[in-house]
Amino acid sequence: MGTALVWLVNTIIGLMVWFIIIQAILSWLFAFDVINHRNRFVSQIADFLDRITAPILEPFRRIIPTLGGIDISPIVVLLLLQFVRILFNASAAPILIGMLG
Repeated sequence: MGTALVWLVNTIIGLMVWFIIIQAILSWLFAFDVINHRNRFVSQIADFLDRITAPILEPFRRIIPTLGGIDISPIVVLLLLQFVRILFNASAAPILIGMLG
């Protein structure tokens, strides 16, 4: 059970990392008019990714100013997610595996 919980936490963090990366790439593609917002499928994917990543990114967007129009909050959040993953695997994961098996 502990191994399953550790896997679940690592998978959720990994998915969030990928969602943030894909959302950032899509925003660049929209900004340079490579992809059009009028495409319904692309618009739905962008909306989904925005709804998933906004709760994590918005607090950092309020604190971190944009640098020349470039939003660096996804980079900060990605670094923090990796830090949380390493911290969880080093400290909490062995305890969970030891207690729950």
